[in-house]
Amino acid sequence: MRSVYWLLIGMGIAVLASANGNGAPIPPAITAAVADTHRPAEQARLDSRRKPAQLLAFASIKPGDRIADFMPGNAYFTRIMSKVVGPGGKVYAFIPQEQINNCLPSEVAGSRAMAHDPAYPNVTLLTGPVNQFTVPQRLDILWTAQNYHDLHDAFMKPASTQVLNKAFFDALKPGGVLIIIDHTAALGSGLRDTETLHRIDPASVRREVEAAGFQFEAEIDDLKNAEDDHTRTVFDPLIRGKTDQFVFKFRKPGLKRNGSP
Repeated sequence: MRSVYWLLIGMGIAVLASANGNGAPIPPAITAAVADTHRPAEQARLDSRRKPAQLLAFASIKPGDRIADFMPGNAYFTRIMSKVVGPGGKVYAFIPQEQINNCLPSEVAGSRAMAHDPAYPNVTLLTGPVNQFTVPQRLDILWTAQNYHDLHDAFMKPASTQVLNKAFFDALKPGGVLIIIDHTAALGSGLRDTETLHRIDPASVRREVEAAGFQFEAEIDDLKNAEDDHTRTVFDPLIRGKTDQFVFKFRKPGLKRNGSP
């Protein structure tokens, strides 16, 4: 029965993948990674809403890449990235010490468990003070989903987005990509709602990231939800799992990842 279940999941993924927002095909490595049977079933059930195939294709993640998943939570994206990059690639899951100190253990349990999971041997768990983010090698992709707003909140003090965005910039190869996904706050609200609603104004994110030297490259609408009026906390049962989210791609200036200008 388990094999039949995952076959059906895989068939569903193929359908979803063909309907990505920008119309581009999903690479086979990504489709296969989303269908990985080692993924927890409770995470696979979120795929229709979280659109992992579309998002990873937008980021242009490919076999052999070096990636950091910053504040990976329960490793939803980390697991998929691990299978996409394969044995020639590497994924660093970085959990800030402030998050470990101030959040429920369940919020990071999935990521911490991956350090001992033989199904994902190319994943390394890293921890340290948030303002001292670093990885052992230069990256192709740096990814952070649904938590950039947390960097402005009390539980993550003394986080500095100015310091951290510079660290992100330095960690990437020239031409490397930074992906930021987060819950959208009312336009013009700035940082007002990060602590209360756990949302952030996309314009504030762009200003902060571009100030570190990144170039804004593109966004996609796959996680947008016009029915979300941005007034509810993201944990409200009426909107949880269905929030309006922005998906931004920034690039570090320099050679493209394929070596071209």
